[in-house]
Amino acid sequence: MLTAIVTGVSRGLGEALGAQLLERGCRVVGIGRSTSARLGGDRYTFVTCDLGDTAAVAERAAPAFARIAEERPDAICLINNAATLEPVGVLGTLGSVEIARSIKVNLVAPIGLSNLFCKTFDDDAIDRRIVNVSSGAAQSTLAGESLYCIAKAGLEMLTRSLAVEHPSPSFRAITLRPGIIDTDMQVFARSQTDNTLPSVDLFRGFHASGNLVPPDTVARKVVDRLVFGAVEQGRTYSYAEL
Repeated sequence: MLTAIVTGVSRGLGEALGAQLLERGCRVVGIGRSTSARLGGDRYTFVTCDLGDTAAVAERAAPAFARIAEERPDAICLINNAATLEPVGVLGTLGSVEIARSIKVNLVAPIGLSNLFCKTFDDDAIDRRIVNVSSGAAQSTLAGESLYCIAKAGLEMLTRSLAVEHPSPSFRAITLRPGIIDTDMQVFARSQTDNTLPSVDLFRGFHASGNLVPPDTVARKVVDRLVFGAVEQGRTYSYAEL
């Protein structure tokens, strides 16, 4: 049985990924501040953890990872999905505390969890995989969302670093750019003012043109192609490729 660790399972893509993995017979461990009523059963475990609290991430995740290792799963997959758009605003208007929290959630937590994953699951007999959920924002700058863009660019470098440092045939680290998904993050973005988020018209255009994809549609393709399918070490996959 494959065990999947998914961050940010309360809603959106994380919730959909958890549901799809459970449907496929996997054991799922969700990590985040809250879970979803949609996820449950004997194969689901939730670990309450504020990913913006660096010390808490290690403290809460380590015991959960250790329990998984004791069960000797056939395969283990970490999906670093949790992310926040906040705070939005151009550089020069943001508070230092807000900046630190954004980077902690979007980049420091995935680095810490990936480090713990590699430390805990170091047996080459187990198929291991890390999927870092990035965004086109890693490559295309969005005015008013610089912190999100910076963190996603760093997340993609995390994938490449993992691939270089862990070349075992039974270990794979990849990046996913899941496209534009119909989530609360999109609702939040298009509700902003032009002054706060100068790129807001882009998000309003996604919605007006009907280009947003339901989370369940994306999740099914991600699980089929990137969790269970063969993948290339260190590669970035776009939604169009799934």
